[in-house]
Amino acid sequence: MWLLPLAPTGPRRNSPRHLPSCSPALLLLLGSCLGVCGVVAGSRRPNVVLLLTDDQDEVLGGMTPLKKTKALIGEMGMTFSSAYVPSALCCPSRASILTGKYPHNHHVVNNTLEGNCSSKSWQKIQEPNTFPAILRSMCGYQTFFAGKYLNEYGAPDAGGLEHVPLGWSYWYALEKNSKYYNYTLSINGKARKHGENYSVDYLTDVLANISLGFLDYKSNSEPFFMMISTPAPHSPWTAAPQYQKTFQNVFAPRNKNFNIHGTNKHWLIRQAKTPMTNSSIQFLDSAFRKRWQTLLSVDDLVEKLVKRLEFNGELNNTYIFYTSDNGYHTGQFSLPIDKRQLYEFDIKVPLLVRGPGIKPNQTSKMLVANIDLGPTILDIAGYNPNKTQMDGMSLLPILKGASGLTWRSDVLVEYQGEGRNVTDPTCPSLSPGVSQCFPDCVCEDAYNNTYACVRTLSAQWDLQYCEFDDQEVFVEVYNLTADPDQITNIAKSIDPELLGKMNYRLMMLQSCSGPTCRTPGVFDPGYRFDPRLMFNSHGRVRTRRFSKHPL
Repeated sequence: MWLLPLAPTGPRRNSPRHLPSCSPALLLLLGSCLGVCGVVAGSRRPNVVLLLTDDQDEVLGGMTPLKKTKALIGEMGMTFSSAYVPSALCCPSRASILTGKYPHNHHVVNNTLEGNCSSKSWQKIQEPNTFPAILRSMCGYQTFFAGKYLNEYGAPDAGGLEHVPLGWSYWYALEKNSKYYNYTLSINGKARKHGENYSVDYLTDVLANISLGFLDYKSNSEPFFMMISTPAPHSPWTAAPQYQKTFQNVFAPRNKNFNIHGTNKHWLIRQAKTPMTNSSIQFLDSAFRKRWQTLLSVDDLVEKLVKRLEFNGELNNTYIFYTSDNGYHTGQFSLPIDKRQLYEFDIKVPLLVRGPGIKPNQTSKMLVANIDLGPTILDIAGYNPNKTQMDGMSLLPILKGASGLTWRSDVLVEYQGEGRNVTDPTCPSLSPGVSQCFPDCVCEDAYNNTYACVRTLSAQWDLQYCEFDDQEVFVEVYNLTADPDQITNIAKSIDPELLGKMNYRLMMLQSCSGPTCRTPGVFDPGYRFDPRLMFNSHGRVRTRRFSKHPL
């Protein structure tokens, strides 16, 4: 497998992509050579690696194939058992990772340019303020990206592959969506096409080798941040040849919500055909198996990366994060395969972290979200995340075992549904407005599959409250302590006073920004519910804030 050199003799000191290094003494004297990243004299600033998979669930056993990853990261550090994404779709979720913001603040609402995915507006307004941009410009980190960026990256109407986002020293980005063969990479703004020869083109392995090359080639005088974003386990689920016959006796989990009717749920869930046809079940079983097969190459990538860091003497000074952009479902509530829905299987993801000061074999039940990754990594670098406009919180106190920690009890989940203005040819019986339809005429999305939820996890409550932006003003509420599979919608039986508080909390979170996204939740001791706040300055009742336009 080839390794692509970035320059003949290493990074050029006068290159616009290279920042001067800072001595610890100068950092101590001046705060930092760039003014804001503090470092203790004589210490080395930590390195950070962020490994991001594509569509990897946590609820349905998505981590099961990754034995080496669990041993090398999870068992050597901390596993978060309650990690969520603010939107169960690739581009909005990835934008949240990069910006530390909820979708209503970064304005990426779907996977299209019109939905602000890698659009000119995104590039102008959000990219300069991502955490990698801050790491590079304010803290002097070398920043390296390899893999899938945003779904519309490389689109001609958004600068093509020549566009390299601000903040990246080294850029190896996939054009558009996940593939394993026959793709194009932007190598620091120059296109390189790949074919279908496994030994030189299989994308997960290419990303591994490029990453190892960076570790051997980078400057040793500056700390580094790496973001490696694999195609696995996203469709088309093309496994490496040596793994294509694995898991032959594995099937999608037949849990309690598998292949049942979504009673008392939003109409989109109710329209699914129950029971599913044999062909649908065979298809989703095959997809489940292939997804696991593709993850075996990710497991190999993680092993190679950790071994190289150890060989180079850098492992003990490097934080490694492993997570996914969203979950996935395979047959739950008779929906064949996809994400986008409000349920645990789509919004809950793996999150494993190891690094300096993190004790091994820990599990944290703290409620966290991917908007916390940016603030955490900035905190690791010595940059105060409160100086940003990020909505998330630094996980560093949790990772280092801080005592008496006050933490959030809720996070916001929001999604803007997509549909087609014409009748879907696979579902002529359904009106226009649906999308992601299967041959059995089961659709996974629609214009009015637009919802927002408060996901609450406190000492007494494990609750999800959701509202849809549709003509029904449909509400779904789940008590996950009693009903972890979210089968029974208790919206009509729950205490009306609690329902009102959750409605108000949802409206507040949908209009939050920065610090106001971190205010006490309904079940926190510091929470105060003032009914007067249900009205705006004109005396009218506040309404839910669903974004209809990217900006």
